Amino acid sequence: MLSLALITAPGLALVARAPAPALFAVRAPNLAMQLATPPEGYDGAVAAGIKKANMDAGKIFGLGLMSGAHIGFGAFLMLTVGGQCPGLAATNPGLQKIVAGAFGLPFGLMMTLVTGAELFTGNTAMVTTAVAEGKADGGQLAKSWLVSYAGNFLGSVGLAALVAAGGTLAASGAPVATAVAKTSLSFKQAFVRGILCNWLVCMAVYMASMAKDLPGKIVAIWFPISAFIALGLEHSVANMFIVPLGILSGAAVTWKAFLLKNLLPVTLGNIVGGAALVAGAYSFAYGKLGKPVPA
Repeated sequence: MLSLALITAPGLALVARAPAPALFAVRAPNLAMQLATPPEGYDGAVAAGIKKANMDAGKIFGLGLMSGAHIGFGAFLMLTVGGQCPGLAATNPGLQKIVAGAFGLPFGLMMTLVTGAELFTGNTAMVTTAVAEGKADGGQLAKSWLVSYAGNFLGSVGLAALVAAGGTLAASGAPVATAVAKTSLSFKQAFVRGILCNWLVCMAVYMASMAKDLPGKIVAIWFPISAFIALGLEHSVANMFIVPLGILSGAAVTWKAFLLKNLLPVTLGNIVGGAALVAGAYSFAYGKLGKPVPA
C-alpha cells in the first residue's frame, strides 16, 4: 500500500493512502469471444456436418436413439404443463401457447446438442452444408438422414411406451386430443407446417453451433424452439413421441393414419425447411452456392 505524506505545518502531517489493488479483476464479457461471426459460424456448421457425415452408422443409430428420447422428454413435459391448462387455453389461448412452448421441447434439444446426440431434423441442415461445400457426398448424407431418423423413431416410440405404462398422463386428455388434431391435418397443411417448423429448429441448431459457451447455446435454442410450439408447427421427431403416446392412451388414430397423414408430410416438410431454407440459404450467403461460376 502506497502512502504520501504532505507536510502542512510544523509537526503536522496528512497521509493520503492509495487504494489497494483489487484481488480479482472483473472483466466485461467479450462478445467476440463468445459468439462466432456469421462467416465463421457457417464454417463451423460445415465442420460439424463433415464430422456427422463421417460418423459410423452404428454410432449414428445409438446417438439417434438418445436424441429421440431427449425430444420425447421435451414433448412429455410440454403435454404435462402446457397441455393441461384448459382454463388458460379458454381464456387466454396465446398465453397457453407460450407456456406450452417455453416448458418442454427447448430442454429436449438442449440435451441433444450438449451431449452430441444425433437428431434427424438438425442433420437436414448441418450435413447438407458439408455436401453443399463438396466436403461430403450424397451417400454420406443419406446414411446420416436415414440412420438418425430410424434411431429417433425407436427412441421416441420407446419413450412413449414407457410414459404410457407409467400412467403419469393417464388422467389427462392432452395426448389423445393432440394425436387426433395432428392426424386431422391435410397433407398440404402438415407439409407446410413441417417446412416452417424445421426452418426454426435448424436455425436454433445453427445459432447454437455459433455460440461458444453454454448460456449462449441455451438462448439460441430456447427462443426458436418455444416459438415453433407456440405457432402450432409440426416437428417429425416430436410427433414420433406425441402421436404414438396418444394412440397408446386410447386415441381413435391408427398407426397407418399416423405414418401417412402426419409423419410422411411433416418429414418431407422438415427436409425442405432444413436443407433448403437453412443449409442452402447460408451456403448461398457464405459458401459455394453464392460464388460465381467460373467462365
